[in-house]
Amino acid sequence: MSSPLYLAAVDLGATSGRVILGTWAKHRLTLTEAHRFPNAYRELGTHTYWEIGTLWHEVQTGLRKAAALLPRGAKLASVGVDTWGCDHVLLNDAGRLVFPVHAYRDTRTQAGLAALAKRGVERIYGATGIPNVFYNTSLQLAETVARCPAVTDLATRCLFLPDYFNYLLSGRMENELTVASTSQLLDVHGFDWSRTALEHFRIPPSWFGPPVRAGLKLGKVTGLVELAATQVIAVPGHDTACAYDAMPAAPEGGDLFLSSGTWSLVGFENPTPLLGAPALAAKVANERTGLGAYRPLTNVVGLFLLEQTMADFRERPQTPRDWDALITAAEKLPAPARLLDPSDPAFTAPKSMRAAIDAQLKRNRAATPKHLAGYTRLICDSLGRGHATAAANFEQMTGRKFRRILMVGGGSKNRLLCQATANAAGVPVVSFNLEGTAVGNIASQLVALRAVKDLATFRRHLGEGLQQKTYRPRD
Repeated sequence: MSSPLYLAAVDLGATSGRVILGTWAKHRLTLTEAHRFPNAYRELGTHTYWEIGTLWHEVQTGLRKAAALLPRGAKLASVGVDTWGCDHVLLNDAGRLVFPVHAYRDTRTQAGLAALAKRGVERIYGATGIPNVFYNTSLQLAETVARCPAVTDLATRCLFLPDYFNYLLSGRMENELTVASTSQLLDVHGFDWSRTALEHFRIPPSWFGPPVRAGLKLGKVTGLVELAATQVIAVPGHDTACAYDAMPAAPEGGDLFLSSGTWSLVGFENPTPLLGAPALAAKVANERTGLGAYRPLTNVVGLFLLEQTMADFRERPQTPRDWDALITAAEKLPAPARLLDPSDPAFTAPKSMRAAIDAQLKRNRAATPKHLAGYTRLICDSLGRGHATAAANFEQMTGRKFRRILMVGGGSKNRLLCQATANAAGVPVVSFNLEGTAVGNIASQLVALRAVKDLATFRRHLGEGLQQKTYRPRD
């Protein structure tokens, strides 16, 4: 009988991060949270930035805690890092930062966003398969080069955030495929960078290395004595790619995937990209899986709406019991007469989310909620409608019929949101008690270490013991 295998998943989100210890034994995965910490962008003047040094400190703390949880004599076999997409660092030959790390919600891309919408968006979409969205790396880097042209003399490499943490851990610079595919700079028809996009946005091609696929062993951890024997593995660097890998999808297809958190990522797996005018109009992003296939998806503003609205209420929930009470109160309320349009640009990074929501409701001559439960009901029902609209668009564009929606992430624990999605979409929503991104992260490590044959095998083992709840549509 083989010994248990211990692995660490570094999972960094826009509002929180964690380090998860995974134990793989007898084809079963057990997760233990070693460390959790808050994350937030900070404003300096008129721009927003990530506290990258603080994140690195927390990652190291979490890995040390994970190592301390191991049984006597056991070693951490490997570690993988996933983060949100698009954000990046610029480094020189010595690996030093040469430019501050902007957050994707910075408004600096708005001029470029408008310019591309007027001219060139069809060409860029045809080349990259990524729609014109304010957070795209392409727009961020184009603004950096235009406003700070001297950066092209200083920077020699651009790494996305999971790539950067992999570099800090292993000393090796690589651009991983899934997170590269979020940038609007990758060739949608191949595995290299798009010359068309790089030239359009005037970004130096030399800043990027050939994208590597998930599963590449980058080397042993350096600088952490407790992890000297631990292998750093390039897992799918984009957290959504990890979450999708963790989905115990039916082998024959027919499942739509929903990763619900700060953002709601609605999509499916496909061997080819979904392109053309209808896909562009629906803002379908043809992101990649760790193995190089496609994940056509649409990005619906998610629980960021609720997270930010709570900042305006003193009675916001602090414990699981508080959350249950809030959801119960919201469920008892009547359905809102008018739903929100979550795509409203006013919701991107408002000073007050409650005020932004109230403003949209007033423009539509709708009543504003009087308490947090009212906002919770309004937001969950609105997000459910957004999920359903995305599903309907995919069915129309592909001719496919999705029989279920598989839901993971923080939103999968919100029964009001799950039920609202099932009601609006008219199909069952299967909510998994699953730490999706951490599980997908560890799955890639297991395959790389040859502890599991492939992703399909992992999904089969995972599904055998997974807790799930099905929400069926109601009138």
